Amino acid sequence: MQVIWKIRSGIIYRRYVFYFLCLLSVGVQSQELHGEMFVDTIYSEILEENQIDLNPLRKVVVYLPPGYHDSDREFPVVFYLHNIFNDAAGELEHFDFLEMSELAFERGMVPEFILVAGDFTGPTTGSWFENSTTSGRWQDHIVDELVPYIESKFRTIDEPISRACVGYFAGGRGALQLAMLYPQVFGVAYAMHPVATGTGYLPLKHVDVDWLKIHDATSYQEIAHLGRTPIFLSICQAFLPNPHRPPFYCDFLFEKKGEELFLVPENVKKERTLFHLDEWLDANDHKLRQIKGIAFDWARFDVTQAHVISNRRYSKLLTDLGVPHEGEEFAGEPWSSYGTEEGRVLSRVLPFLGKYFEN
Repeated sequence: MQVIWKIRSGIIYRRYVFYFLCLLSVGVQSQELHGEMFVDTIYSEILEENQIDLNPLRKVVVYLPPGYHDSDREFPVVFYLHNIFNDAAGELEHFDFLEMSELAFERGMVPEFILVAGDFTGPTTGSWFENSTTSGRWQDHIVDELVPYIESKFRTIDEPISRACVGYFAGGRGALQLAMLYPQVFGVAYAMHPVATGTGYLPLKHVDVDWLKIHDATSYQEIAHLGRTPIFLSICQAFLPNPHRPPFYCDFLFEKKGEELFLVPENVKKERTLFHLDEWLDANDHKLRQIKGIAFDWARFDVTQAHVISNRRYSKLLTDLGVPHEGEEFAGEPWSSYGTEEGRVLSRVLPFLGKYFEN
């Protein structure tokens, strides 16, 4: 196992072979890759603007395929967006994403590509791929910093159809929205079991969130263990930011008067409009039609059936707007259906990218 220390632009960073990176990150040793994987670091001036103590120094996992150093040609790029509570290295390892990519290269299912997985972690749940004055301008960071940085440093094909956005769960939401808003940047998108494509079916008062604990807490750590509660706090920080309201610097879907909670319809409408992707469709259908390839799938047996219902409806809405896409429900659950040679990364995600990277 090799560790190389280098200094570039005054920043010290470590380069790891993939199995050493994953051993340190998630305690699991992976098989050795034929390509090269390493961790780079960039400083984000955009993410300096936040109220939750985000570190603007962000790690970037970069994978260069086996043929990168054997030629001077340019390569397509896959930008991978990880889920909340996860990090890039751990999620790529969990889904065997790079091992399956190299297998797909060997089988001719997809041309070799560069993979870039940004660091979307934070002091709370991590990014919802929002632009928020409280929790960070993540969309701007990706489009205005991460993409240009990669293209200035590596031999990439500077065309949207050769630039794909792939994500899982919250990262799947991010992949669909980034492609929707920036078709001049991302020409292909694949979302693995995306969340927040729609509102689901349960009224908010029946969702298991301890809003009283949120109102009484003075730090995120006090609610971090409470199931869905920290998730909904981070959603409020992302889509209901309020710079004048410490300690969480946001408004809430339920406000507190004395010891009683009451729903705030104005906040609910604002959160729904900004968070749920179906609310973005009517204003952005012309952009969606510029995207060359859109696909997403969802697992029928997700215990949160709101995700299943929302994805079915989202596919229906895209169809009614005349937006070409692939939407597939599969008989499985979302946690273990994507990795290994029998999983959907190899059977669905990579072949879908291959259809566009070849053109």
